[in-house]
Amino acid sequence: MYSPETTKYLIHLTLQIEGVVDKPDVVGAIFGQTEGLLGEDLDLRDLQRTGRVGRIDVQITTKRGETKGEILISSSLDRAETALLASSLETIDRVGPCTARVKVDRIEDIRVTKRRKIVERAKELLLEDFDEGAINSDDLLDEVREVIRIEKLEYLGEERVHAGPNVMASDAIIIVEGRADVINLLRYGIKNAVAVEGTHVPRIIIDLCSQKTATTLLDGDRGGELILRELLQIAEIDFVAYSPRGKSVEEMSRKEIVKALRNKVPAEVITAPSPDDEGGERLPACAGPAEVQVPAGEDERSPHRQRNRREESRKPASTLGEHMADVRDKKIARFLSPDYTVLLESNATDVEGALQNLNGDVEGLVVDRVIDQKLLDQLGGRDLEFVAARDFKGIIKRPLSIRLIKIG
Repeated sequence: MYSPETTKYLIHLTLQIEGVVDKPDVVGAIFGQTEGLLGEDLDLRDLQRTGRVGRIDVQITTKRGETKGEILISSSLDRAETALLASSLETIDRVGPCTARVKVDRIEDIRVTKRRKIVERAKELLLEDFDEGAINSDDLLDEVREVIRIEKLEYLGEERVHAGPNVMASDAIIIVEGRADVINLLRYGIKNAVAVEGTHVPRIIIDLCSQKTATTLLDGDRGGELILRELLQIAEIDFVAYSPRGKSVEEMSRKEIVKALRNKVPAEVITAPSPDDEGGERLPACAGPAEVQVPAGEDERSPHRQRNRREESRKPASTLGEHMADVRDKKIARFLSPDYTVLLESNATDVEGALQNLNGDVEGLVVDRVIDQKLLDQLGGRDLEFVAARDFKGIIKRPLSIRLIKIG
């Protein structure tokens, strides 16, 4: 029986037939017109039976009364025998009742092809898959510090939820979704985070919320919204912080985390979104900073602390809540940058026109008017993170990429 592993050569033949035929007709012509042509030792049927020649692969197409195609035959014969077999196939001049022409296109050495692939793959492995030998001391220090922070994880309550080392001692806690979120906050020196571990809120979380100032920082996806709805119903949540839409807390940078916590909003004025809600979350007019702790052992002169101070110095003066308070009942609209500075201010009735003249990276819109589906579709084309408006009416298709916020 023929084994593909023993293949040495692949014979490529072109086929042209003046008429319409099927594959079995071509295969029959090959066996019929080569039978006895090269003697018993090179008879095609015997070669296939002994495993020295593989199956005959015929690929043909018919168009305008003509049939064209390709014949592939794999061989484990030596070079001379393979060449002799290939040339014998060119003697085929009929397929069924139709005139035919068969020509050897090339004889491919499979071993050469394999060697070429091996060399190319070896180049890729050499360039990409070898571990770098150079030692970076900063990377080693970061890896050691990461282990220390992970080892500081604590397990609270009967459910053994993951938490930072300062949760029990702190007056405030930050509720996140899972272990990876707690570790990411630890990485940036925030040690009072605790993981809710899914939509079934553990009893320890409910107890902690009743004793401490509780802020939620959940993923910016559907799962995060569901957990927020449950927390608002069964736990005493004080503030809600939002991560960027579509981004998980474990992926957030320190700057994004600080920004989200700085713009947290009181929970009592939030209407948790429901599955069929055509509007959005209701946010208040102001927001304060969350508790962010500096990692132990890092003084004011440390590079980590100095970097943090530089980031703090770049914080914008305005918060989202302040912008919402400014536009309320004034019939104005503000397009905000990622750091919440005003890129463009216009009349609330001229948002559509302002969109045409808007330049720069736009984070969101705060406007004192009702948003309808037509305007929301236009805003969706600018990749905004949020739209804060007086109300949302006639919204049939709510975009997943934009957070809709009702100005309280």
